[in-house]
Amino acid sequence: MKWTSFFRTVQAKLIIVYVLLILVAMQLIGVYFVSAMKTSLTSNFTEDLHARAEMLSVLVAETLVTGDGDTGEDRTESLGTLVNNLFNISGAEIQVLDASGRVLTTTLSSHNNYIGRKNTQTVVSRALQGIRDNEENVIDEDNVRKKVVAKPVSAGGKIVGAVYIAASMNELYTTMERINNIFISGVLIALGLTAVLGVILSHTITAPIKELTRKANAVAEGNFRTKMPVLGTDEIGQLSNAFNYMTSRLRTALSENEEEKEKLSSILANMSDGVVATDELGRIILVNKRASLMLGAEESAMTGRHFAVLLGLDVEEAETMLSGITASTLLQIHPPGQDGSLVIRVTFTPVHRRDDGGTGAIIVLQDVTEQEELEASRREFVANVSHELRTPLTTIKSYAEALDDGAIDDPELGSRFVGVIQNETERMIRLVTDLLHLSRLDSKEAPLRKQLTPIHDVLDEVADRFSFQMQQKQMSTAVIVERGVPEVPIDRDQIDQLLDNLVSNALKYSHEGGSVTLSATLVEKGVAISVEDTGLGIPKKDIERIFERFYRVEKGRSRSMGGTGLGLSIAREIVRAHGGDIQLESELGKGTRVTFTLPLGQEGGSYS
Repeated sequence: MKWTSFFRTVQAKLIIVYVLLILVAMQLIGVYFVSAMKTSLTSNFTEDLHARAEMLSVLVAETLVTGDGDTGEDRTESLGTLVNNLFNISGAEIQVLDASGRVLTTTLSSHNNYIGRKNTQTVVSRALQGIRDNEENVIDEDNVRKKVVAKPVSAGGKIVGAVYIAASMNELYTTMERINNIFISGVLIALGLTAVLGVILSHTITAPIKELTRKANAVAEGNFRTKMPVLGTDEIGQLSNAFNYMTSRLRTALSENEEEKEKLSSILANMSDGVVATDELGRIILVNKRASLMLGAEESAMTGRHFAVLLGLDVEEAETMLSGITASTLLQIHPPGQDGSLVIRVTFTPVHRRDDGGTGAIIVLQDVTEQEELEASRREFVANVSHELRTPLTTIKSYAEALDDGAIDDPELGSRFVGVIQNETERMIRLVTDLLHLSRLDSKEAPLRKQLTPIHDVLDEVADRFSFQMQQKQMSTAVIVERGVPEVPIDRDQIDQLLDNLVSNALKYSHEGGSVTLSATLVEKGVAISVEDTGLGIPKKDIERIFERFYRVEKGRSRSMGGTGLGLSIAREIVRAHGGDIQLESELGKGTRVTFTLPLGQEGGSYS
């Protein structure tokens, strides 16, 4: 397995390609060189034989011509001496033939029995016919390859004989084999050196690639501070520079991404609105803390669930919102573990991703419960104001029309009608005055002018102002101030108006013979002032709303008594402006007690 994996590497491929290129080149050179060498040696060998045969044919021609008068033995001896001494060729047989083709002499002693016999070879026959270019390759009975050459011997234009040379080519082929062995050895050595050089050269190429691969794996694992050494300006060096630039850009991009992610997380965590992100299937993938509080569930419990389940929507409505057709809607939800319900404005924004075209959504949850309550209060306030103004205006219009129709001519009736119009007009003036007062308190346009004031004096003066009315209803008044109550910084006019409203209500809704008690005690938060009566009392269901503007327990009776429904609202705003709070305790048929506290410090204003 190790070797198999090695051969799959770039280094092994480079070595194999390099060695194969050298091998092919050496093979081509070797084939050409050996072929050329063989051709050259064979050609030289053949030319040498032809030259020797040509020379021998010239030398023996004179012997063959002059030897006509000699005996055969003398001629044979003379030719033998010439052939053996001058033309002795190692491993070659030389024969001198007469015109009939009979062997006159030969160089091989083992072939002396050939003398006198006729040589019938084709080359000899062609030579005796006067053809000079005669040669052939033969293999004798000993399996020895030979080159055979035959030359005619002529004298005076007449063929007098022939020269026959049969030379062994073993030495030539031995030389060729030796050259082949040397070449093969050279090729093997060259291939060995090539392989070694290939390993070295490929290592110089693959080593940086291996190092780059290791660094790239480190980057893939999150180590973006790794760097490649740049060892040159070649392609590897340029690749190293590009790698280092890439890691630097990655570090910068990831740093910016982390910074943006932290900013986004901080924004989401501190948003006053809830944010929910969904995927293209409507499953929740991200929830911020505010959304978790609104929906009354942990983020881990909401992740992966469909947003319609959490918001209480049906499937069709959810699909419509997810597609972006419905951008915003109001929902009333009941978070588990929380009292009451919340009115939430749900805004959907589709999000399209570039990579796969998938669509998710960002859902923004805004708690508009208080806004809706304020809007409802505003509508109710406008309706109440309209009603409170319409009633006296209608009455005024009716009595004015009656006067215009002739009632003015009746002194008694006219006087009574004018009195009604005056009362209704004063009632409207009181209503508008109270509204203006509330408006100034709401907009902080009525700054407090505080002065240190003894509470006992304030309560005594209030009791004095209502003493006549108390006597008329045969009611008693008591002022009780705890010992040690200090002077309190208050706006005397505002507190007087507050106490007047409370005592006036106690007087209106009390039976004859009842009592009103004004008291002041020192408490932890400051001074607590109470106005307690023994009147009609207030039902429990109305106590929570008693400080709302225009709210009346019994609307008809309150209106008939001249009330505007704003007295307690004005009282609450005055107490809040002083930095205190106000509470009301009541039991139906037994009376009511209103208590407000005034702090001893500088809250709500400054001394004048």
